[in-house]
Amino acid sequence: MTSQHARTTLEMPTGKPPAEDNAVTTTNGWRPSLLRLTERFGLVMLLLGVAIYFALDPATSATFPTVSNLRNIVANDSVLILAALAALIPLVAHRFDLSVGAIVALTSIAAAKATTSMELPILVGVVIAVTIGALVGLANGILIAYFRANSLVITLGMATLLGGVASAWSGHQTIVGVPVTLTNFGNGLWFGVPRPVYLVIVASLAVSFLLGLTIFGRRLLSVGVNETAAHLVGLPVQRTVALAFVASGALAGLAGALLLARTGSAASGVGVGYLLPALAAIFLGSTTICPGRYTVAGTLVGVFFVAISINGLTLAGAADWVEPAFNGGAVIVAVAVSSLLTHRRLTGASR
Repeated sequence: MTSQHARTTLEMPTGKPPAEDNAVTTTNGWRPSLLRLTERFGLVMLLLGVAIYFALDPATSATFPTVSNLRNIVANDSVLILAALAALIPLVAHRFDLSVGAIVALTSIAAAKATTSMELPILVGVVIAVTIGALVGLANGILIAYFRANSLVITLGMATLLGGVASAWSGHQTIVGVPVTLTNFGNGLWFGVPRPVYLVIVASLAVSFLLGLTIFGRRLLSVGVNETAAHLVGLPVQRTVALAFVASGALAGLAGALLLARTGSAASGVGVGYLLPALAAIFLGSTTICPGRYTVAGTLVGVFFVAISINGLTLAGAADWVEPAFNGGAVIVAVAVSSLLTHRRLTGASR
């Protein structure tokens, strides 16, 4: 079709007076707008609804809305937020990192060993944890990006490998005797706010800046949207993917150091439990604010939706099996909804 023919087609009369067209648009325009609003902020509204319910429910109203409980929620989930941010970065490029939980466990042991038996300064222990996490991420990135290996298989195998290394390194025991200065940071308050919250805020802003306002972030998003097109336009796809896993490992290492500061001890199996809640938060977050996309803001909403729901259920006397069942169900529902929204967005864009 020539450009002249296209212009002629577009300029053909619709058969309705302009006033009638405007009336139809005005009458029906609120429906798609309401649908888009619900898609974007449905989880946020659900989060507020869950919080209000537990604040008013007689079984939890005495404890849930208290300042101490809210502090516990944000402090306890600070490690989970860092783990979720770590898994989020490669997921933007549609690569999974299932080794995040194992890296958290290994690096918490590394920081514990450095600050106890090796008697190194706390800052050095934190740097060691972050460095080990980055090196593990580099190994993942090289295998996945340059050897074109499947990210699920590689990171699952890496998680199993790191679990064995962590168990051997810790001597199958819990490491204690962590310096009080480190645990004071993990459990203390600054201006009435748990200290880990400040670290989480800085990390969240840094990841938001990295993904949204840097060349690396744009390249990573391009790889996730259409890797073939990214190759064709000359983007360094392999290097971008590899660096995403390095950043993921470094953040998971920071989460390991924070876990040590929170608990005052380190053991080989403690970090594994962060993987599924982190993925649940990410996938839930992909259904809100920017539906079909993985974002920091959406991930934070997902984290607090899971955290507040489980906290309220626990205060209400729910059984121990409720938490893993809730996390697993959240992943299933979130993945299904996210896939549906992505399909609708792509279908709408192609029309």
